[in-house]
Amino acid sequence: MRRALLSVALLLPLVLIGLLYGTLSGEGAASSSKTDRNDRVMNPRDDNSTASGTPFKVVIDPGHGGKDRGATGASGSFEKDFTLKLARKVEELAKQEPRIQVYMTRTDDRFISSVDRERPTFANDLGADLFISIHGNTYEDPGVSGTETYFYHENSLSLADIMQRQVVQASGFRDRGVKHGDYFVLQETDMPAVLIETGYLTNPQEENAMLTEDVQSRIAASILEGIREYLNLH
Repeated sequence: MRRALLSVALLLPLVLIGLLYGTLSGEGAASSSKTDRNDRVMNPRDDNSTASGTPFKVVIDPGHGGKDRGATGASGSFEKDFTLKLARKVEELAKQEPRIQVYMTRTDDRFISSVDRERPTFANDLGADLFISIHGNTYEDPGVSGTETYFYHENSLSLADIMQRQVVQASGFRDRGVKHGDYFVLQETDMPAVLIETGYLTNPQEENAMLTEDVQSRIAASILEGIREYLNLH
């Protein structure tokens, strides 16, 4: 009996060590898995989704809509109409790129409440790789003009840099730079996200250009090119 009890006493520490090691290993695996998921969210360019034939999911968000008209341009135009036209052009051009699938937060003149956070929720539920919100700017001084791009999370900075450069080159508008902005569509999206103020609708000359088919087509092409560049799809 004494020999049996001695054997159990000697084995018990080994069993406890084994259980403890297994628990720690499991926690390490779980932590590693979480890190891997975060890396994929932070760096969609490293995601080899196109290798399996699955296109990258890009959400295009035409700002405002419905009773939310956004900025009123120098000629009386509404920002909501401009953003929808431009977003549709991006969507149409993207159909020629099989590695990119565009999803629109709205496809018509529909009001989207900011209270419900529908825009970022739509992108997050979709598991989108990128989120791009399109806007036209406004200011009380009609002489103010130019393009600026906003980001919030650090993982969106490089996307903002690319978009700013591409849109400025395409439009020829003044480069007002990349800026940090606390817009909820940038704060609450899980993927890299930017908000592009393509130009000032309250500037008569800039508005006139922004409402033309030619300039809209060039800006739309530059947005798609920026997406390609960021995702390394050249």
